[in-house]
Amino acid sequence: MLPFLVLIETAAIFGTIYAGLLRWNGTFEQAFILTLCYITSFFYNDLYDFSAVRRFSDFLTKIPRAFAWGLILLAVSWGIFPDARIPAQALGIEVLLILAVLLPGRAAGYAVLRCRTFRERVLILGAGPMAWPISREIQSRPHLRFDVIGFVGNQTDSDSLTGGMTWLGETSSLDQVIKEYSPHRIIVAPAERRGEVPVRKLVEMRLNGIAVEDGEEFYEQLTGKVMLESLSPSSFVFGRRSGRTRVHLAIGRMTSMVVSAVGLALTAPLFPLIALAVRLDSPGPIFYVQDRVGRRGRRYRMLKFRTMRSVEREASAWAGDNGYRITTVGAWLRKFRLDELPQFVNILLGDMNLVGPRPHPVSNFPLFAEKIPQYELRLTVRPGVTGWAQTRYLYANNLEQETEKVRYDLYYIKHMSAWLDLRIIFDTIKVVLLGRRSDMTSPVSDPAHEGSRVHDTAA
Repeated sequence: MLPFLVLIETAAIFGTIYAGLLRWNGTFEQAFILTLCYITSFFYNDLYDFSAVRRFSDFLTKIPRAFAWGLILLAVSWGIFPDARIPAQALGIEVLLILAVLLPGRAAGYAVLRCRTFRERVLILGAGPMAWPISREIQSRPHLRFDVIGFVGNQTDSDSLTGGMTWLGETSSLDQVIKEYSPHRIIVAPAERRGEVPVRKLVEMRLNGIAVEDGEEFYEQLTGKVMLESLSPSSFVFGRRSGRTRVHLAIGRMTSMVVSAVGLALTAPLFPLIALAVRLDSPGPIFYVQDRVGRRGRRYRMLKFRTMRSVEREASAWAGDNGYRITTVGAWLRKFRLDELPQFVNILLGDMNLVGPRPHPVSNFPLFAEKIPQYELRLTVRPGVTGWAQTRYLYANNLEQETEKVRYDLYYIKHMSAWLDLRIIFDTIKVVLLGRRSDMTSPVSDPAHEGSRVHDTAA
C-alpha cells in the first residue's frame, strides 16, 4: 500500500506542479526538482509513516514542518542548479496547488482506512506461542486494514491467549468457520506443526482465493523483527530471502571503508571544536573508550566523544539511570549523533561496519547471552555504527526492551541485503538531520551506553 501511495502522490504532485509552471514557461526540470524536494521532505517528516500519522489530524500537525523543510531543500537545490529557480509568486501558487492535491487525497484515504468494508478479515489457525503476538501486532497497526476475527484450534489452548481473542472452533471445524466468517487471509500459527496443520484443506482454500501465510513469515513482514520464541538457527541456514552473499559482504565492507574515510576527511575540522567544547564543559577526558563485543565474540575498544560526567563509583547497569550525568555539550552531541564520529576509526580498523547490530559492552554480554534466546547469532556479523534496531525500536533501558531490540537485530541478520542497508542509512540520516531524540524512556542515546555496569571514571 505504501509504495502505491508514494507513487500516486508523486505523480499527482508532479503533474499539478508542471501544469502550474506552464503559466511561467516552466520546464520539466523545474517541476521535477520541486516535486523531489517536497516528496523527500514528506518522507523525512514521517508523512509516509502511518505509525506516526495514524489519523488525519496527526497528518495535519506535521504538514507545516514538512513544507518548511521542503523550502529548505528547495533553496539548497537552487544553489546547486540555479537554472531551476522559479519566481516567488509561482512558488507560492505551487505550494497551494500541492496542498490542494495532498489534503483531499489523504482525507479520502483515511476515510477508507476507517471503513470496515475495505478491511481484510484475518483468521489465525492455531493457538501456539505465535498466535497472540501476531494478533497483538495486527491490532497495533490499524492502518494496515486487518481485522482479526478469531482463532481456530484446540479449545484447551485458548487459555494461553489474551487480549480478547475469540475462539471460533476446533481445527476439525475449519470448513464451517470459513463458510460462516469468510476470512480473506489465514495465518498458520499452530503450537505443533506435526499432525495439527490441515495441509490439504489449506491448499484448497488457497486455490479458492484465500491467502494462506506462515505465521513466522507473516510476523516478520508485518513487524520487521523475528519471533524469538519460535526462531531456530536453521531458519538462518536455509532461509531464501537473505542477501548475505560473498558479493554483498564484500560490497558492504568496501562501502563502510569508503564512507568512513570520506566521513573522517569531511568531519575532521569538527574534531578540535568538539574536543574543545567537551573539555570546557566538564572535567575529564575528551574521548570515551569502552570494551565492546564484536564479531565472533572478539573484544575491541570502541571510541566516542565523552558526553557524561565522570564518576568514581560503579555506574548502573542501565543507561536510563545515568541521564543525570549527561553534560550540556553531551546532550547536544547525542542529539545529532556527533559523539559517534570517532567510530569511523573503528570501521577503518576492521572492528565495525557502517551498518550492523550495535555492539554491547563486554560487561553486559554474560547477562544477555544467558537471558536472550539465540543471542549468539548477533555475533555472526560485524557490529555497526547504526543498525535496523536503532531505526525501528530505538533504545532500551531494561532486559525486556533489550530482548525486543535483539528481535530486530536478528531480523537484519536473517534478511540482510544491500537494499536493507540503504534503507537503514536513509532512516539514520533522517534522525541525524532532524536531531530527534531516539530514546523511549530516558535521554540516553545508546541502550548499552556509557552508563553500563562498568567501573569507568571516563564516562
